[in-house]
Amino acid sequence: MPTYTIEGRRTRQGCVVDVVQDGQRVPIRRRLDLVSHSPTGLEWGYGGSGPAQLALAILAQVVGDVDAVALHQDYKWDVVAALPYQSWTITSDQVQQWVAKRKTGGVQ
Repeated sequence: MPTYTIEGRRTRQGCVVDVVQDGQRVPIRRRLDLVSHSPTGLEWGYGGSGPAQLALAILAQVVGDVDAVALHQDYKWDVVAALPYQSWTITSDQVQQWVAKRKTGGVQ
């Protein structure tokens, strides 16, 4: 599967997170159908409900629903809580590498 990016940025309207692949930019699915942590939106940079929803959305996008539900709280603390305030970019490869290390017991 080709590498793509997930990009977050703050706007006057709130936090915007897009999946960018082959020049196409589409909003990430929040995946409230899996777990509803934050129906009001996505967030990052701390350990609350908005960051939990973002972690779930990112993992579901990249590695699927089962792993997303199982690992999103750890991903929130390891990655999402540490994202820069204004904007950030994560590649699908980086997410897959985090999941692989987590599943094999590797240190993050």
